[in-house]
Amino acid sequence: MELLRLWLICLTEATYIERNQMIGRQTVQLQPGQFVTGRFDLHDMYNNGLKSDQKKSPKTIWRWLETLQRGHFLTIQSTTKFSVVTILNWDLYQEQKSENDQQITNKRPANDQLVATNKNDNNDYKVNKEENKITNKRKTYAEDTSSYRMAVFLFSKITEWTGSLKQPDFQHWADDFRKIYEIDKRETEQVKAVIEWVTTDTFWRRNILSPGKLRKQFDRLVIEMENKADKKIKAQRYGGGTNERRSDHGSDIISSKQNYDLFVRR
Repeated sequence: MELLRLWLICLTEATYIERNQMIGRQTVQLQPGQFVTGRFDLHDMYNNGLKSDQKKSPKTIWRWLETLQRGHFLTIQSTTKFSVVTILNWDLYQEQKSENDQQITNKRPANDQLVATNKNDNNDYKVNKEENKITNKRKTYAEDTSSYRMAVFLFSKITEWTGSLKQPDFQHWADDFRKIYEIDKRETEQVKAVIEWVTTDTFWRRNILSPGKLRKQFDRLVIEMENKADKKIKAQRYGGGTNERRSDHGSDIISSKQNYDLFVRR
């Protein structure tokens, strides 16, 4: 089940069209069946929604990814900053739903038992595979959809502080926002609030340059946004109290000086 979960994440994250992806200030050209990730990104995706006793370390999850590579399910091309994962036999996972299960089974890799170890696991795999097909066929988003509008909104907020970012593939960005809404169950107002905050934070705005990064770090961003808001409120309260005390103390000094002047005149 653990390898199955990781494998389904890989299938979900893989792009279904040729596109460019920005990684910091570097452009990476991706082919269908590829996605960019790293140890900690994969760790966040795998553990998202799991109980604390079910979560795994980045090292363990990456070792499982290497197991899938040894099983000829995928390949991993790593650099010093990121890794590009390529799903092998990607076209086999894009077969039309009209084909029967036996045909699909015959075209799978011979060691598919690594993924489907029993009948229940196999059924789960088929269900998620059909969901991925439906997602992959959805190639365009109208400009008036909430996902597309949010993609444009994020780009506009990013360009407020940097004018060097190349215009992205809004269709791909819209698909990432669809995942944020439909899979992660985020509310539009919360997503908008996080975007407005993250694009003004001097640290996070340089690290969140796409909805994919926003999605992976969303829970952490919400926590930091709320913590900083609480600290700001406390600082304002403390600062106000200090000013009052200083004002009172200043009045005492003025009163003392006036009394001293009166005493001298006498």
